[in-house]
Amino acid sequence: MNAGPPLPRELSLLPLAAVIFFNVSGGPYGIEDVVPSFGPGLTLLLLIVTPLVWSLPVALAMAELSSALPDEGGYVSWVKRAFGPFWAFQVAWWSWVGSFVDVALYPVLFIDYLGRWLPDIGAVARWSIALGFIWLLTLLNIRGVRLVGWSAVVLGALAFSPVVGFLALGLGRVGELSGLPFSVEGKSLTEGLGVGLAVMMWNFAGWDNPTTCLGETRTPESSYRRALWLSLPVVVLTYLIPVAVGLGAEPRLESWTSGSLSEVGARVAGPWLAGWVTSAALLSAAGLFLSNLLTNSRLPFVLSRDRLLPPSLGLLHPRYRTPWAAVVASSVIYSILALLPFTELVVLDVWLYSIALLFELGAFLAIRLREPALHRPWVVPGGLPGAVLVVVVPSLLALLAMATSGLTQTMAGLAAALTGPLAYLAFRPAARRG
Repeated sequence: MNAGPPLPRELSLLPLAAVIFFNVSGGPYGIEDVVPSFGPGLTLLLLIVTPLVWSLPVALAMAELSSALPDEGGYVSWVKRAFGPFWAFQVAWWSWVGSFVDVALYPVLFIDYLGRWLPDIGAVARWSIALGFIWLLTLLNIRGVRLVGWSAVVLGALAFSPVVGFLALGLGRVGELSGLPFSVEGKSLTEGLGVGLAVMMWNFAGWDNPTTCLGETRTPESSYRRALWLSLPVVVLTYLIPVAVGLGAEPRLESWTSGSLSEVGARVAGPWLAGWVTSAALLSAAGLFLSNLLTNSRLPFVLSRDRLLPPSLGLLHPRYRTPWAAVVASSVIYSILALLPFTELVVLDVWLYSIALLFELGAFLAIRLREPALHRPWVVPGGLPGAVLVVVVPSLLALLAMATSGLTQTMAGLAAALTGPLAYLAFRPAARRG
């Protein structure tokens, strides 16, 4: 797969871990509204259970495949090996289209947090800030993965820093959690747990995304696995500490709304922690866009190299040896969509990610069964039962999330998924001629 000159291997362990952090989390900003939706106790339980039953199994499967098949494109190349080019195209297309909605929201998120300090930003100013945000980070991506990776390290440390502040300044507040209700009144525990788990999954998803850069990673056979083990506990603590400490300081559920972590911080330690949280949220939005542009732009790049998309998307920068055409094409789409009011379409990302993940996990199991002699420097423990377990549990959870999304969202998700076969039929002849 991926015929063409190799890309420079400049992504080392710590930058890779930072890229994973931003593809999965990016910080606790936006987690607030799960508290009034499911109740304090259930929220804390879900923040502990979800990474065990959802994140860890997916990370284990990705760790094995990245050690055995460290190809550029990652999960796209694995699906192709297991199921052929048609399904590889679908998985890549669904993931890329899902990013149109997801990644395009980060400039909007940046402006929303900036609005806490500059509340009178006009429409023209918002347009200018959004485009400046997108194209500054696009230029960093064109300069290469080394610069992107170390930028992600700095941004990740700053985005995580308020979590340390919550821990150091408000740990004593955790003792006050005993008096809080476990779940929301009027909602059964079974209902809250099922829907809550489906909602929480998307705050712990994305462990597969950075595999698209394996061809640009130093010693990917071991680095990706180590980066996963570095980032997984950081992601868990990123959510758990601010929520636990914040609930001790601010038990009123009506105070927990999306973007209210700054106000919760003020209750913990005063206005200065609120300003710290807002500053970190701004930097988190930059890290989210920077890292997700890196991983998602490799999708059209590898499809182009496989002659499934036009060859222009496979062009490399003559100086920096980066897939600049795929990066620019992605950013053009994000620039257009960032200016449109369609936040509710994020559900498309949920649906498309779920379908793609089912094929990725299926590829993991198929390759394990069909190619037992394949050299695997690291293997999911437990033999075949262990491999089946890490596939079945997250697959059932992905199906649960899709089943609880509602009829309207289901129809929209199916419509978005059907663009994959249509795009395959439309682009493949032209790509092969090219």
